[in-house]
Amino acid sequence: MAASEHTVLQLSPTSSSSTLSAKVHPLVIFNICDCYVRRPDQAERVIGTLLGSVLSDGTVDIRNSYAVPHNEFSDQVALDIDYHHNMLLSHQKVNPKEVIVGWYSTGLGVTGGSALIHEFYSREVPNPIHLTVDTGFRNGGGTIKAYVSVNLSLGDRQLAAQFQEIPVDLRMVEAERVGFDILKTPMVDKIPSDLEGMEASMQRLLALIDDVYKYVDDVVEGRAAADSSVGRFISETVASLPKLSPSAFDKLVNDSLQDHLLLLYLSSITRTQLSLAEKLNTAAQIL
Repeated sequence: MAASEHTVLQLSPTSSSSTLSAKVHPLVIFNICDCYVRRPDQAERVIGTLLGSVLSDGTVDIRNSYAVPHNEFSDQVALDIDYHHNMLLSHQKVNPKEVIVGWYSTGLGVTGGSALIHEFYSREVPNPIHLTVDTGFRNGGGTIKAYVSVNLSLGDRQLAAQFQEIPVDLRMVEAERVGFDILKTPMVDKIPSDLEGMEASMQRLLALIDDVYKYVDDVVEGRAAADSSVGRFISETVASLPKLSPSAFDKLVNDSLQDHLLLLYLSSITRTQLSLAEKLNTAAQIL
């Protein structure tokens, strides 16, 4: 009796999705949240285009974004394609190196109309990234996820496509991290001042220094295994610090602080003059 042949369903990624990851800059998250706040009253979510580049190691570097007007029905999605192309041309005039790398939508996870939108962006760029941002804080915070499309095939015939989650890296400098930590929390009493933000950064820096001290002590005492790469990184970090005396360091900090306070004073005077000029102009029109 001949052995029976079986047709197997298999998933075939459009590219090496196992090594694909996304790096998102804070500006992208801020743009998405701002567009969500300014959305039309009848719109349940906001979608838009992601701009960036693909690094040599396969990481998709997402650096900018813009919203695209759309309408969603029960099983249809209508995109303003002309607006999308005009915005792309405008962005590339400023930064030609930024190209389309995918698209985003607000909400938690993938919805029914996401496949139709992803199909459109697949014609714009091969293997686009789909980024989702939960602006409703359903899990107590802003959940950010990234997906790529994976084909579901039956033998040689492609049946459908599904979304496969990939790692997301939210790297940012310390100044950006302070603002991002504030915006990702559901309740904020007030935006911290520059000095409060500096204080929070210094506290985080001191905590990191304490962790380094503890690690070095554990290695010296034999409580932890030594790692040459970590030791080399610590050595390079310490060697990169400028050799300044305490008095010179205090003078440098005080000079920088005085310059900062002077800028705040000048900006306050400018706002006062503009407000006074506006009131005088209004009074002159009334008279």
